[in-house]
This record gives sequence, structure tokens and C-alpha cells, in this order.
Amino acid sequence: MYVGSHISIRNGYYEAAKTASRIGASAFQYFPKNPRSLKVKDFDMEDARQCASFCKEHDIKTIAHTPYPTKLIPEDPNDEELIIASIKNDLEIAEACGSIGIVVHFGTTKKLELLQGYQKMIEVLNRILMDWDGNTLLLIENNAGAGTDMGITFEEMIQIRKLSDYPEKIGFCFDTCHAYASGIWNGENWSELEAKGIELEYFSNLKAIHFNNSKYSFGARKDRHANITSGHITKKQWFTLLDGEFISEIPIILETPNDEPDIHEKEIQIIKEWISTTKK
Repeated sequence: MYVGSHISIRNGYYEAAKTASRIGASAFQYFPKNPRSLKVKDFDMEDARQCASFCKEHDIKTIAHTPYPTKLIPEDPNDEELIIASIKNDLEIAEACGSIGIVVHFGTTKKLELLQGYQKMIEVLNRILMDWDGNTLLLIENNAGAGTDMGITFEEMIQIRKLSDYPEKIGFCFDTCHAYASGIWNGENWSELEAKGIELEYFSNLKAIHFNNSKYSFGARKDRHANITSGHITKKQWFTLLDGEFISEIPIILETPNDEPDIHEKEIQIIKEWISTTKK
């Protein structure tokens, strides 16, 4: 299996890849540009190519995460062109780095009716993907349900993909904390959730897992990540997820707090040990 964490590109994409290798990661996630900006980045193509080459040589899988301001349902119509250009830029960077996909949160809206919101999201997706011919996918991530009911269920993910003009260019990213916080996974119902995901063909299009514990209890609708051994999701509950056959080739990415020395390196080793136990 492929296990890693989010890594800074402060020193470039290639250095991020080498950092991943140094901490024992076989996967990592990165922001393709400033995580707080939608400004299109004129990136170093050679640096990106070195990252791709290094990852291929060392069998490291990568995904990118779009900046925080990225929204598939723009609240301000004046932001729509900027958002579309930014996501296209993210796709170009991720493609150059050899990444599987770019993660973007499922859209939400407080200004539009739900149906209008879904329609706008599909329209934005179509505009982004209509002239995209790379291998890197756009990966839609499930929401935690903080302030919205949109983007929580597998059914929504599948419908948005099916109703887009370019479903083959869209995949999914499953965030464990978001699933727990939103109320679809209580830690004990994984077999039921997995069966639904298989039936809906969600898992056949799942390309990444954000492996985050939750600081808050089940169904709290709060997106607060905890380290894997210190949140409300228990070791036993993690094991039920890790035992699933569908995740054998999917990168497992930590987005847990990084406020202790070498914490991600330690957590990567813990997950590897857990995987070894579940697969015996």
C-alpha cells in the first residue's frame, strides 16, 4: 500500500518528493502553489519533471490539493473566471509532477437553491475539463457537513460525476474525518458503507484517501482533524477500513496536525504496521 502525508513545497516539488522518501513515505500530497491564493503560478517545469522522475523511480504516488479559496460553486460570480483558471493551473502543475489528481472540495452554496448549486457546480466542472487532455484527474472530496448538507453522501459524488460532460476526468478523494463528522461513518458501519460504495461504483473511481482522525464526536459536523491515535476514531475502527481490498493501490495521505517533531514520520510507520497486521 501507499502511505504518506501532506508535504510542503517550500523548497520545490523535487525537494518535497525527496522529503517524502526520507520520512519513509510511499505517497504524499502537496499544494501546487500558495494555499491561500488563486493566482495562476508560473511554475518551474524542470523542478516538476524532476519530481515526477524521482517519484517514478522510487514508486511514490502523489496528489495535489487545490488552494483553500478554491470553490466549485463560486459565491461571487466575479470570482468564477479566476477559480476556473486557478484549477486549470493546478491540473497543469500536477500533470508535470506526475500526480494522480488534484483534490478539490465538493461545492457548497448559501446563496443559491440546492438544485441551482448542483447545476452551477456541474457547469464549472465542465468549463474546467472541456479542454483538459492530461492524465491527472480532478478528485472531488466529501465534505464534513459544517454549515451545509451538500457533498456528504456517495450518491451526490456519483451523480455529479455522471451528470458532468467529462466523467472520465473526475475521480474521488475520501476523507475519513469528514465522513465521521458528517455522520455517514460511525466507525462501526464500515461494511455497510463499503457495500454501498461498491454498488454505486464510488470505490472504483476512488483515487486517494485522507486518513484523518476527528477531534470531535461522530456527527458533530465539525472539520477538525486529530492525529490518528488521539481522536474519536479507534484503532479497531481504523482496522476495518484498512482491511478493505479496494484500498490496496490507493494513496493514504495524512492531513493530521504536524505540531510535534517527526509526528508524520511516526504516524506513517504506525499505519504501515496496522496494514501489515490487517493483511496477515
